[in-house]
Amino acid sequence: MLAAGSALADYTWNFPKPVTPIARDTLNIHNEFMVIITALFVVVFAIMLYSMAKHRKSTGAEPARFSGPAGALQWFWVLVPFGILLFIDFVLMGIPAFHAVIEMEDTRTKADMVLKVTGLQWKWKYEYPDSGIQFISTLSTPREQIEGKEAKGEHYLLEVDNEVVLPVGKKVRILLTSTDVIHTWWVPQFGVKRDAIPGFLRETWVRIEEPGVYRGQCAELCGKDHGFMPVVVRAVPEAEYAEWVDKKKAEMATAAAGSDKTWTKDELMAAGKAAYEKNCAACHQPEGQGLPPAFPALAGSKIVNGPLLSPEGKLIPDSHVDRVLNGKTGTAMQAFKATLSDADLAAIITYERNAFGNTRGDMIQPAQIKALR
Repeated sequence: MLAAGSALADYTWNFPKPVTPIARDTLNIHNEFMVIITALFVVVFAIMLYSMAKHRKSTGAEPARFSGPAGALQWFWVLVPFGILLFIDFVLMGIPAFHAVIEMEDTRTKADMVLKVTGLQWKWKYEYPDSGIQFISTLSTPREQIEGKEAKGEHYLLEVDNEVVLPVGKKVRILLTSTDVIHTWWVPQFGVKRDAIPGFLRETWVRIEEPGVYRGQCAELCGKDHGFMPVVVRAVPEAEYAEWVDKKKAEMATAAAGSDKTWTKDELMAAGKAAYEKNCAACHQPEGQGLPPAFPALAGSKIVNGPLLSPEGKLIPDSHVDRVLNGKTGTAMQAFKATLSDADLAAIITYERNAFGNTRGDMIQPAQIKALR
């Protein structure tokens, strides 16, 4: 208490400010329940303390002695409190809670758009089916901050390279799934916290009422980098959202055009280094040394230094290209074919074969990756 105010951690006694109907209902119910259980706590403990003080042995109080069937008074002291608690649970607490749960689960009624969220170790994939937009969102906090070599930023571990952008005032139906383990998509100010489970499609919804940037994270213990899987949503007016959609479509068109371009080795190496650090370094480490046995080293790897493609230009089973595109069942190695562009895949493969002491000297073009899909 004597420390300077600037030295104290930021804290609050309440929920973060709700910006969706679900979050507002949750906060209202929480506050109502707290009043009820506080009143019950005070009444029950007041009666207990009074009884102990009034009927203590030192005042000459004698304990009641009775046997046989319970009398009317005993039944009264059992049934009346039971009836009071039943009324509180089912009327004062049950009805508001029931209304809130029904609202939470109503994902389809008057939904204006759909956002599909896919959890991966350790990033999020977002898809806008109505506009054909999709992208990967990964942590953008510099590794130097995480390792303590630089001062922590304002939004340490809660910043990403690609924010989710949603329009204000629109009901967004959110579909959630996962490609590997259970993840949880959680944004406190939305009042939304829903598991993304492999093989299942789960639902929730939001209607953001105020423009702003809202931050959350994966709330499920999903593996080594669980703490590095933030969620960042930017809520904007509808006109600004339409501009973002057009811009994102143009970016995707440019990326798609890169599949037909012939890249130089230097271009692939430069792009591959950036893509590797963004998508692969968390498991295989920045210098390719890996974390065996779960994440094998790429430096000196037999797979990385093996043949690129067959003489006919076909995919070789369990080869370097096959492993990056299709992953390996039963291991932490995920398939990147559905999450990365042709250019990113070609760049990563080329970079891995010519970095970390690997000197294959070859490369693969995005057009080849496109043909292999």
